[in-house]
Amino acid sequence: MKTNPISDAKVFGYWAYLAIEKHFQKTIKHETDVLKDKDPEALHQMRVGMRRLRTAIASFDGAIALPKVARPDRIGKIARKLGKLRDLDVLLDTLENQYLPDLPATEQKTLKKVLATLHKQRQHSLETVQITLHAKSYQELKQGLQDWLEEPKYGIFAQLAILDILPNLLLPLTSQLFLHPAWLVGVKIQNGEIEMNLDMTPESVMEILSAPDEDLHDLRKEAKGVRYQMELFTDFYHPNYQNYLKDIKSIQSILGQIQDSFVLADFLRDLIEEDLASELPILATKLSSSRYKLWQEWQKIQECYLKPQTQKELHQLILNPKLKNSEN
Repeated sequence: MKTNPISDAKVFGYWAYLAIEKHFQKTIKHETDVLKDKDPEALHQMRVGMRRLRTAIASFDGAIALPKVARPDRIGKIARKLGKLRDLDVLLDTLENQYLPDLPATEQKTLKKVLATLHKQRQHSLETVQITLHAKSYQELKQGLQDWLEEPKYGIFAQLAILDILPNLLLPLTSQLFLHPAWLVGVKIQNGEIEMNLDMTPESVMEILSAPDEDLHDLRKEAKGVRYQMELFTDFYHPNYQNYLKDIKSIQSILGQIQDSFVLADFLRDLIEEDLASELPILATKLSSSRYKLWQEWQKIQECYLKPQTQKELHQLILNPKLKNSEN
């Protein structure tokens, strides 16, 4: 007997089906263009689609019963291969369009050698992606999800009211985000009070950012996961919810750019086998300047979200979901 999708918008399973269908369709929509390497944006959208699909499956766990071939870890492995290719695209674009045009001729010559090496690495990564998307495991994943969408099977939480579930789902995520140690990087705590230095010198900022500490990088990853899960449920909350989402996206973006800057510097240093400041001094200065500006942007968000009132307001918002066009 065929099982139809749940049609009651008040229950958790209804929204589980919509989320999985949406992100699955977005993923496969861009597959052909990725295989043909027609447009870097197609790769970006497919990678995002797979990440959001994985998040949706994790978020609605308990409301759905997916086949084993559609496990989140299998989706994650494929998304990571797409991610490596996407990272190279971003790196190439940054070097070719953001930095190369403004460098003196001597540094341009060195950087063009680096770019040639990067293009070779990208070709290898593209071939890996193409093999992955033709492989049996990916085809099984697609077929398994398609079969589930045609005849969905649900878990024990599917018929529970979504308005009752959302606070329990989202509050632990945001609480864990606020408890991340990266919020305290560069601040002092005296007698329970947080003191921020908003007038740090570039040298002081570089000292903080150059320390072997993964907290800021880890917060970026956690912010991305929280953002993806919160975005699944924008229909249930006051418009202010979107403002918090924008801030979380900014956290992800700013900290990601800082991390990318260090990854870029390390990559260049390894390729040229020389000190970056001596071989590419103008580029090294531009990278340092960019990090300082990004740190100043980060501090604005850091200051806001270290305030207990900001955290309480988001938690209060999450506690009060509503269905659109509902009187409840």
